[in-house]
Amino acid sequence: MKLEDAIRTIPDYPKPGIMFRDITTLLGDADAFRHAVDALTDPFRRAGINKIAGIEARGFILGGAIAHQLGAGFVPLRKRGKLPGETYAVEYALEYGVDAMEIHRDALMTGDKTMLIDDLIATGGTAVAAVELLRRAGADVVAAGFVIDLPDLGGAEKLRALDVPVSTLVSFSGH
Repeated sequence: MKLEDAIRTIPDYPKPGIMFRDITTLLGDADAFRHAVDALTDPFRRAGINKIAGIEARGFILGGAIAHQLGAGFVPLRKRGKLPGETYAVEYALEYGVDAMEIHRDALMTGDKTMLIDDLIATGGTAVAAVELLRRAGADVVAAGFVIDLPDLGGAEKLRALDVPVSTLVSFSGH
């Protein structure tokens, strides 16, 4: 199956010159969704992963399915102010400003073998912040998985530089 055929491209969104890669069409296609989840899961079946951390929001959809497949728990990484209870937070740079994501302080135990999941890796800013946040919470980040890689933007390489193995399913040149 060619997963790229199940991914819709929306030109000039959210601004002119951007080719937005939309996985909602992949999620709506049962065969493509199953294939993506299996392809992200299979390389790590014997890695001893006991937690999947998903980045809001598409990482929740993929991460929940992958956690189920691996028999692992699921940990949501959310935007600031969305989680009740005590949290750790990390700020990260956006193109025009700063954002923050949080994790519950009790979501992980020291040494939990954790896989980070999201739909797409571009510049890596969000994913690098997520790795920092997971490590602060005690995780051993053993892998990161993404449906889409935009390799020209270098995000996957930034994660590899942090000693996080990265698995991606589809690459699109440009952005």
